[in-house]
Amino acid sequence: MRIGLDTSVLLALIDEKDIWHEKAVAIKNALIQQSDAEIAIFDCVLTETISILARRIHEKRRSIEFEPLFNHLIVTYPLESILWLYPLLPAYFEEVINLVRTSNGELNFNDSLIAIACRDRDIKFLASFDKDFDSISWLKRVATPSDIE
Repeated sequence: MRIGLDTSVLLALIDEKDIWHEKAVAIKNALIQQSDAEIAIFDCVLTETISILARRIHEKRRSIEFEPLFNHLIVTYPLESILWLYPLLPAYFEEVINLVRTSNGELNFNDSLIAIACRDRDIKFLASFDKDFDSISWLKRVATPSDIE
């Protein structure tokens, strides 16, 4: 079972104060129990997670928490574990733009890139709390541990 992690889940795993933290941990624990689970982290998810984490920490005046959370993210998901999509962006660009367009903006650029990358890598599952992915025919969104079964 190959499963991608969306930003909403990755961010919730890193930030214990995230409203989705408990659900994200439950999904991760369920994946750990699956002996054949292979988790995919995309570069666009990592960069979006870093950006949102930095903004959130700054806006909520939790700056003392930034360095430990940031380090936890980087140590848990080192560069060699990342699936790199950005080098492929010139080849994917038109298709990503078309998916944004045909979804009437329901899927943003990153979400469209993730969906296409999953399709092209035979990743059929995406752990996400973002219901916009439900419109993607080739993906099954995992929002609870029971969705894994």
